[in-house]
Amino acid sequence: MACCCGTAACSLCCRCCPKIRQSTGTRFMYALFFMLVTVICVIMMSPTVEKALQEQIPFYSEMCKQLNAGENCSALVGYSAVYKVCFGMACFFFFFSVFTIRVQNSMGCRAAIHNGFWFFKFLALLACCAGGFFLPGEEKFLEVWRYVGAAGGFLFLLIQLMLLVEFAHRWNQNWTAGAEYNKLWYAALAFVTLVLFSIAVGATVFMAMFYTHSEACFLNKIFLGVNAGLCIVISLLAISPCIQTFQPTSGLLQPAVISVYVMFLTFSALASKPVETVVEDGKNVTVCVFPYKSGSESDRNIVKGLGTAILFCCVLYSCLIFTTKRNSAALRVYRNSVSENERARCCFCFSDSGDDCEDEKTVGGQNVYYDEREGTVYSYAYFHFVFFLGSLYVMMTATNWFHYDDAKIERLLEGSWSVFWIKMASCWVCLLLYMWTLVAPMLFPKRFEA
Repeated sequence: MACCCGTAACSLCCRCCPKIRQSTGTRFMYALFFMLVTVICVIMMSPTVEKALQEQIPFYSEMCKQLNAGENCSALVGYSAVYKVCFGMACFFFFFSVFTIRVQNSMGCRAAIHNGFWFFKFLALLACCAGGFFLPGEEKFLEVWRYVGAAGGFLFLLIQLMLLVEFAHRWNQNWTAGAEYNKLWYAALAFVTLVLFSIAVGATVFMAMFYTHSEACFLNKIFLGVNAGLCIVISLLAISPCIQTFQPTSGLLQPAVISVYVMFLTFSALASKPVETVVEDGKNVTVCVFPYKSGSESDRNIVKGLGTAILFCCVLYSCLIFTTKRNSAALRVYRNSVSENERARCCFCFSDSGDDCEDEKTVGGQNVYYDEREGTVYSYAYFHFVFFLGSLYVMMTATNWFHYDDAKIERLLEGSWSVFWIKMASCWVCLLLYMWTLVAPMLFPKRFEA
């Protein structure tokens, strides 16, 4: 009750649970809010779930009439309902992004609201999401909000790509720093690099086998060849003498990470492209698609469900992991410098600091580290801004971007030219960002001095 209606840190009721930091508990709760609204959006976009609700809930039609939600609650489903719910969630996070600007520690009243009062914030989120259904001028709102969502979704993708590049550099720096004291880290670097390049090559061969055809799919052939060639270019550039002079820590691990991600985006783009057909023996045959083992509807549903789950897990990971101060600083200029106290770790994404934080025990529940009394572990404003952009990205993805009229969550992974070009453009932006981090220190050496 203390965390629901007061400023106490959020924790579980069971004392046997591991200790948790205040900053971690707070981010987990906001992530829970985010996922709750995301699940609601998925339900709203799923005719299968809608039909199941009609069959399982007694007096469903009567209830919809009482709520003035139209026949069979038609006003509460479809892309327009998702737009309104995500509008409310985006407003919620945008307000907190502005509200928490320049919060330096957890002792002030604004920080107390950010870290506590969860019950009231949950009610506020529900009110925001419900308020979207009472906005005047629905048609104009949907048209304007669509372009706002597209801009926010693109910005979220751009931040994701920038932080992926920073992740690759940080991984290499961390393990290279460990290799100065223990040569086994060199072996780990070589092994992981080899595995990642093997995955990238295997993905290229896989797509060449299943997503190209001798008489069709010319775009697939061109873009697969271009992206594979660019991966080779950045790998050679990373170990070239001119780059090594200005970035001694540059190696093959970074281009290996980028290559795997580019191949993943390429596969996702090719799989999202509208199907093509060729005439064989007088029959139209669909080509350049991955053949399911049995071809049954259940197989397709499993693959689509798994893809949807992976998509939302990636969004959640981006919102949580990439909101620390170090990662938010990565949106500025990448500097090729290794901290003097850099310690090589397998799980280098998570900070190992904070063990000396004050340990305050909760009554009858989980112990909590209050790790933000001296200063915040992450930027509150940036954290909420990323969730604001994530709300827009989820809205556009769930409604199939600009093909929203007949969008269904079951068709999330089916063909769409807008999704194809967005993912293909993401490949090129990712490659260009990484190439820029390689050549920028050579072009502007003074700016990149440690």
